[in-house]
Amino acid sequence: MPTFRDLLAEAKSCICEVDTDAAAAALEADPATVVLDVREADEYEQGALPDAVHIPRGFLESQVESRLTDKDAPVVVYCAGGTRSAFAARTLGELGYTNVSSVAGGFNKWKNENRPWAAPRTLSGEQRNRYQRHLLLPEVGEAGQQKLLDSKVLLLGAGGLGSPAAMYLAAAGVGTLGVVDMDVVDESNLQRQILHNMDRVGDRKVDSAKKTLVSLNPDVNVVTYDVRLGADNILDVIDGYDVIVDGTDNFPTRYLVNDASLVKRIPVVHGSIFRFDGQVTVYNPFVGPCYRCQVPEPPPPEMAPSCAEAGVLGVLPGIIGSIQAMEAIKLLLGLGDPLVGRLLAYDALEESFRTFKIHRDPACPACGPDAGEIVIAEYDELCMPHPKQAPAA
Repeated sequence: MPTFRDLLAEAKSCICEVDTDAAAAALEADPATVVLDVREADEYEQGALPDAVHIPRGFLESQVESRLTDKDAPVVVYCAGGTRSAFAARTLGELGYTNVSSVAGGFNKWKNENRPWAAPRTLSGEQRNRYQRHLLLPEVGEAGQQKLLDSKVLLLGAGGLGSPAAMYLAAAGVGTLGVVDMDVVDESNLQRQILHNMDRVGDRKVDSAKKTLVSLNPDVNVVTYDVRLGADNILDVIDGYDVIVDGTDNFPTRYLVNDASLVKRIPVVHGSIFRFDGQVTVYNPFVGPCYRCQVPEPPPPEMAPSCAEAGVLGVLPGIIGSIQAMEAIKLLLGLGDPLVGRLLAYDALEESFRTFKIHRDPACPACGPDAGEIVIAEYDELCMPHPKQAPAA
C-alpha cells in the first residue's frame, strides 16, 4: 500500500512545481495569471496573496470549474507549505487545466520573504450563514456579497413599489438603502405597502420603513429623507448612490429624476403600475435611452390617472417592485442583461410578460448628441399637478 509520502511524490512528479521567485515573476509577467489559494477559511482570513481566488482544497473538484472558467489561463496554486497545492495542481490537470503550477513552500515561505500579502476582507460567521445561498452562486460568491454590502441604492418612495424593492434589497445585503418619502402611513396603504403595518398608521413612512428594514437585516444602513424632491435638493439627495429605484407616480418627479440622474450618471430602475398592468425598464445614462426618449411629453391628465383615482390590485406592485430589486442587483453586480433599452410589460389578468425595444432618441433634449447643458428645474407646470411627490402606489 502506498504511503502519504509516496502519494505526495507521485503528485509532484506529474505537476509543475515552482519556487516563490518563479511564482512572483510569473505574476508580474502576466496579469492574467490566476492565483488560487486552497487553504482552509481560517487560514485564508489571516492573510493571502493579493487578489487570490479562495477555494478550500476539500471543495476544489466541486467548485473550481465554475470559479475558473478559462482552463488555458495560467494558474498559480498555493497552500500553507506546498503539500495541498501539489495535490490540487494534479487535480486541476486531471480536470483539463493546461497551465498550472504549485508554489513550493507555499504562503508561509512567501510571507517570510516579505512578499506582498494582505488580510482579505471576509464575511463574519453570521453573515456567511445569512447569505449562504448567495455564496453558493458562482456569479455572486463572497466577492459579490462584499460588493453588495458596499453598495448604495436610493429608493424613491416607501409605497407600493418601494416596499417590496426595499425589503428584497435589504434581505440581499445591500449595505446602504436611502429612502425618500414625505408621506405618513395610512390604513389605505396597507393593502399593498408591505413595509408598514397597523401599529404605524400615522407614522412617517420613512421612519416605518427604517424600522422594518433594520429588523429584517441589521447589516443595512437605512438613510431616510423625509423631504419633497425638488430642483433645489435632488442633486444632493442622489449624490453618492450607485443605483436609483424609482417608485414615483407623477410626471414632474420622473422628469426631475431623469435629468438629475443624467447629470450624476446614476442608472435608474424605473417601475410603474396601473390597475392590473405594470412596467419596468432601466435608464442607464448615455448607454441606453432616458425617460425623455421614451416619454418626450407628459400625457394629458385625463390619460394618466393615479392609482388613487383608478385603483391597483394589491399584489401587482409586489411583482413589479421585486423585478426592480432584481434589476438593481444585476446592475450592482454586473450580472446578466439588465433592461436597458427594453421595457418589460406585465399583464396580471393574462399573467403575461412582453418586452418592447426602446431606442435612444437622437433628438432627445436631455441625452441626445446635440443636447445642451442639462438644467435641473421644476416641471409641475408641464404635468398633472399632484399634492405630493410620492410612491407609485
